[in-house]
Amino acid sequence: MTSQPTTDDTALLRSWQSGDQHAGSTLFHRHYPSIFRFFLSKVPEAAEDLVQRTFLGCLEAADRFRGDASVRTFLFSIAHNTLRHHLRGRRRSELPLDSGMASAAELAPGPATVLGRKKEQRLLLRALRHIPLDHQIVLELHYWEHCSATQIAQITGIPAGTIKTRIRRGRQLLQHKITELAETPQQRTSTLDGFEEWIRALPRVDDAQPVQ
Repeated sequence: MTSQPTTDDTALLRSWQSGDQHAGSTLFHRHYPSIFRFFLSKVPEAAEDLVQRTFLGCLEAADRFRGDASVRTFLFSIAHNTLRHHLRGRRRSELPLDSGMASAAELAPGPATVLGRKKEQRLLLRALRHIPLDHQIVLELHYWEHCSATQIAQITGIPAGTIKTRIRRGRQLLQHKITELAETPQQRTSTLDGFEEWIRALPRVDDAQPVQ
């Protein structure tokens, strides 16, 4: 029986770094859905390009990967930096990017992209894009990517204690925004009553569709 090649992420990254394009392709396809989803909910028009930049950045920064975190966490940290660089670049003013106050809808205005077809999911995505970007990011990493506070801290460079506070505050802001944006009392109630289930079930890349 022939032994199977190693598919560990770290081994794939090292092989890719050494010039093995097949290893790079395997790593790309393994993590593409999550990295694409990260950008899709914030800058849908640039998502594909930013995914490519993220994986190129991963290869360029491979020497800095020491295995203290997973390759997946390493990729998300690069995606996080890539997003912030992209948003700074599209700002017309010289004011610094304030992702603690500004939302994705303000920083990257345009059609939103929802990852589901149900009205509750559409409302959730719209509400997510209207809370401060820093809170949107931690909520998505927590609920969609099942990252721990420690992992999110590694991704964002923010202390784990602050991340836990942002998750709690982010939930509050999101629920308030759902109440504000709901088109009917029934939509508001059904979304809030099933909040945890709706937000966890939301990320389905194959259901992605643009909406105004």
